[in-house]
Amino acid sequence: MTRPHRGPGLAGPSMAPYPQGGLGRHPNLPPGERLRVLLVEDDEGDAFLVGELLAETNSMIDLLVAASLSEARQRMAGVDCVLLDLGLPDAQGLDGLRKVLDMASGAAVCVLTGRSDEHLGIVAVAEGAQDYLVKGQVDGVLLTRALRYAVERKRADENARRLREVELRQAESARLERGLLPQPLMSTDEVSVHTFYRPGRHAALIGGDFFDVVQTQPDRVDLIVGDVCGHGVDEAALGVELRVAWRALILARVPDDEVLPALEQVLMSERRLQEIFATVATARLDLRANRATVRLAGHPPPLLLSGGKVAPVPAPGGLLLGVRPRRPVAFDLEFDTDDWSLLMYTDGLIEGRVGNGDDRLDVPGLAGLLEDPANQAVSLAELPAWLVGRAEQINGGPLADDVAMLLVTRGGGR
Repeated sequence: MTRPHRGPGLAGPSMAPYPQGGLGRHPNLPPGERLRVLLVEDDEGDAFLVGELLAETNSMIDLLVAASLSEARQRMAGVDCVLLDLGLPDAQGLDGLRKVLDMASGAAVCVLTGRSDEHLGIVAVAEGAQDYLVKGQVDGVLLTRALRYAVERKRADENARRLREVELRQAESARLERGLLPQPLMSTDEVSVHTFYRPGRHAALIGGDFFDVVQTQPDRVDLIVGDVCGHGVDEAALGVELRVAWRALILARVPDDEVLPALEQVLMSERRLQEIFATVATARLDLRANRATVRLAGHPPPLLLSGGKVAPVPAPGGLLLGVRPRRPVAFDLEFDTDDWSLLMYTDGLIEGRVGNGDDRLDVPGLAGLLEDPANQAVSLAELPAWLVGRAEQINGGPLADDVAMLLVTRGGGR
């Protein structure tokens, strides 16, 4: 770099934005958008020469000049790249670089070194600079290319950093969500429980649907399936809260008729919006008497599989939780044989379309799938996943809503 005398592009001691920099494209330069570069250089001759080199190549670079680090701090906004001289009146060497890296935010940083300080340039890259340039060894094309490549490298580094942060957050969320998925609390071998869970939210492990199983006595097993309206993280968190609250209420031996009203109080106190509601289906199995007590709060009825037939449990529908508090009406279900299954599910399973019209699968359609002779070859453990697969086939694609299922079986199960 030959140092000319003070050039016409420097407007007084404040070293205002350099008026040149080129408007067109140079045939030997990589294409790209117009860049905004801040040159931090206290030598007016070197600053003038940088501006001239950029102007010669029609570099599409707007050059701002600052004579000190404090002045650079005031002009940093909107800058794509900082071209930094390592010898400034208020910062020397790597100390100045570190300060610029702190204030540059998302901007790339290139350093300018003299021939005798070339080793400093290598160290500067190790400190975080994208590149270094040696004064007197660059022309306009090389300078422009170095600045553009530095900007692209910085963007690539930032994208890689953000991607890594997202991956770490996703991994952390996945560990948390796995920890929140329920583990059925059951020891009896008189009945078996098969579960299925798939959130509608992309890449999530839990959604607003929830289920749980708790055995509190040798002959008593409680089950719940619920659905919080909505599909976001808040709804998923509320679903977890309701499930944990229900388990606590069951383990605390709260009277049967008081469980769902207490659960509704939890919902109303924890929801973020007054419009948020939930639907719930519960069943208490009395294994000694071979019967169940079913309560519904705005939820689809369970399906009973017995004697080769499928029928919805005719329990009263009840009101949604969180709308107008009222105790659900208990329905006593007597099992005729020791071979039966009770399927509890959320409405995501039955809201898929049937054909090209607006008809939905709904409860009768789900019962029809269970009566299909084709499912006789499917084991009870695989039946929930098979039902989802058939529902998606009929829907013509993936189901949009969360799906949760509990299939509790006794004996042959059908």
